[in-house]
Amino acid sequence: MIDRRLIANFDWSILLMALVLSLIGVMTIYSATRPILEAAQKTYYMRQLYWIALSLITFFVLVSIDYRWYVKFAYFIFFFGIVLLVLVLVIGRKGMGAQRWINLGFLSFQPSEFFKVFFILALSRYLSYVKPGAGLGFKQLLKMVSLFVILPAILILKQPDLGTTLILFFIFIAMILFAGIRKKILLTVLVLSLISMPVAGKYLWDGLKEYQKMRIIAFIDPQADPQGVGYHINQSKISVGSGGFSGKGYMKGTQGPYRFLPEKHTDFIFSIFAEEWGFTGSLVLFMMYFFIIWRGFDTAEKARDREGCFLVLGVTFMFALYFFINVGMTLGMLPVVGVPLPLMSYGGTALLSNFLALSIIENVRMRRFALYY
Repeated sequence: MIDRRLIANFDWSILLMALVLSLIGVMTIYSATRPILEAAQKTYYMRQLYWIALSLITFFVLVSIDYRWYVKFAYFIFFFGIVLLVLVLVIGRKGMGAQRWINLGFLSFQPSEFFKVFFILALSRYLSYVKPGAGLGFKQLLKMVSLFVILPAILILKQPDLGTTLILFFIFIAMILFAGIRKKILLTVLVLSLISMPVAGKYLWDGLKEYQKMRIIAFIDPQADPQGVGYHINQSKISVGSGGFSGKGYMKGTQGPYRFLPEKHTDFIFSIFAEEWGFTGSLVLFMMYFFIIWRGFDTAEKARDREGCFLVLGVTFMFALYFFINVGMTLGMLPVVGVPLPLMSYGGTALLSNFLALSIIENVRMRRFALYY
């Protein structure tokens, strides 16, 4: 049984905003894949509707369980996530040069999407035991990197999935900075990073796949290969720019249906939306995303305990990173790293993981009054 007082504290605005963004995503997917040059409409939009229904059910189930239970079993959940990442490399399905999916027959899912939430759970439990104001020391940082970062990063890079690896890294940095690092340690790390940057940069560059290197080159100079790797960025900019102030109108965009823009219903869905709704529509869309992000940080501030605070901070940082990286990518301000737009891009696993993250924010928010327990 769920306490009625919890229902009274349920923040419907978070769920409503997520649902509206998801439905806008379905509309944009439908428009982007509508048949102009082919006979039949692909069913991407219908599959996305099914995933929205599943995500809503999952959201309510997870919200009904006190988040402290998730924290209690955080390390077991993290270990389960590691097992899934290993299984991907052993029995995973290959597609578009990557091995990121596990096929169960009736559906395929991408474990790395869920792992980001598992990662935040484990970090939150560990950081909640750090004494406030004491700051993390070198041994603690080294221990955290060894336990939570190195192995997942290697496994995800093996898939390969550079975008997810970078997001995990940024989440880790954000959470430890919030927890606090001793000034001497922070200064030492910064100095060592600057000194080792040339060597580390060369090592990282050599370790990248050829297509990943070309994406970085295309980001620096899209005209270096306008018909090749720079094509995505150039067509994305054309799509966004052609929308003007008020857009061409829904179902009147041409970049997606005429196949000028690759990955139109996944990574570059914002470009399709901007073409049809213009600057005005994009501004409204941004405000909706900013509302969710603001609600997340507000929930972290009002959380009843450190576990809840770190949990919400982690998932809010993740959500914000997805949003800013995807939009920056479509505008040519960041390299193309294959990061979807939260709630809108086509993809069941990504959508489900978004609702999983939002359920944590809702879970902590509705239980923020310790008086009730």
